[in-house]
Amino acid sequence: MAALRIANSVRMGTAMALLLPVSGATLGGVVLPEPAQAQAPAAAPAASPAPTAPKLGTVKAVAGNVVTLVTDPPTKETVTITVADGAKLQQLAVGSTDLKTATPAQLSDIAVGDRVLAAGKAGDAPGSFTASRIILMKSSDIAQMQAAQQADWKKNGVGGIVAAVDPASGAITLTSGAKKIEVETTVKTDFKRFARDSEQYQDALSGTLAQIHAGDQLQARGTKSADGSSVQAVEVISGAFLDLSGQIVSIDLAAGTVSLKDLATKKMVTVAVTANSDIRTMPAQMASMFAARQSGGAVAAANPGGNAGRRGGGGAADLAQMIPRMPTATLSGLHKGDAVMIVASQPAPGSSIVTAITLLSGVDAILTANPNGGMSLSMSLSGGGGGGDE
Repeated sequence: MAALRIANSVRMGTAMALLLPVSGATLGGVVLPEPAQAQAPAAAPAASPAPTAPKLGTVKAVAGNVVTLVTDPPTKETVTITVADGAKLQQLAVGSTDLKTATPAQLSDIAVGDRVLAAGKAGDAPGSFTASRIILMKSSDIAQMQAAQQADWKKNGVGGIVAAVDPASGAITLTSGAKKIEVETTVKTDFKRFARDSEQYQDALSGTLAQIHAGDQLQARGTKSADGSSVQAVEVISGAFLDLSGQIVSIDLAAGTVSLKDLATKKMVTVAVTANSDIRTMPAQMASMFAARQSGGAVAAANPGGNAGRRGGGGAADLAQMIPRMPTATLSGLHKGDAVMIVASQPAPGSSIVTAITLLSGVDAILTANPNGGMSLSMSLSGGGGGGDE
């Protein structure tokens, strides 16, 4: 099992998901108008140029009438948007699905962290865009929605490892420690899938029931039964990650990789460490505490929004929750023989190299206590397991 990082800043909430639209597509359920096209003479109709797709993302900087935007996955590009004179600016309330409810806005209303959808045309320079229309959602409003969503995940969320999937009924069976949980899905359930190289909620893409397989990690939110053994899911997010542990055999700084023999599989693994990999060092005293008190065996996934947003036992001291507070490290600071625990992506088709999402060093005591591997970054200090309802 891998530690799923569900960021506290859930930028793409269920209630207000701004889907990247093409012309005539929707913005949170709102149909956007087609860009006006010039009329060609009937006798000699000309092919209309393809309309430019609007840009949707989070504001990174504002300077005068220029807004720098980082677009949503999967593109995640930085776009310089020039707001044209006379551009129409509107502010839409979080959760609204009707542009008729939007209110007029000013360029000065746009701030770093806000969500923006810009309609217009591509600029002359690469990565530039000229906006004739801006739809704005304020970060403060989004934060309030996120707090409510995280509270709902904590109250009504479950998580675990997929044991079985029934495509006919839409039922998914999870294991959470020694507990079995039945997740009931319907055609109305919102499925999401973690990106190959990310365990963050905001990087997740639209998914389907067919993508979910035994062994995947899954979290679901909905109406739970009184005993917590089942949930009628309104949202499901799943992914497949690898847990690796062992001593570093070699480091290639030029290639940005480390090699280790995984304790669980006894196989050599090459792990790419990228700029997006989260590298941390565990204090020796903390490693000794986990080695002494955890009962060996990974614990199950918790729901999004809990503590650091990573999965782990509900009330127990959870390693994954502590990782963001540990000292950061770099690839150049690692050495041959270092004991590490890694959450990695599944390798791309045709490749044997996995990509590190989280790499934790300083875990010598934990590996000594678990010489056969099989542990994960979600292990609990109390040795307890279970979903976020516990």
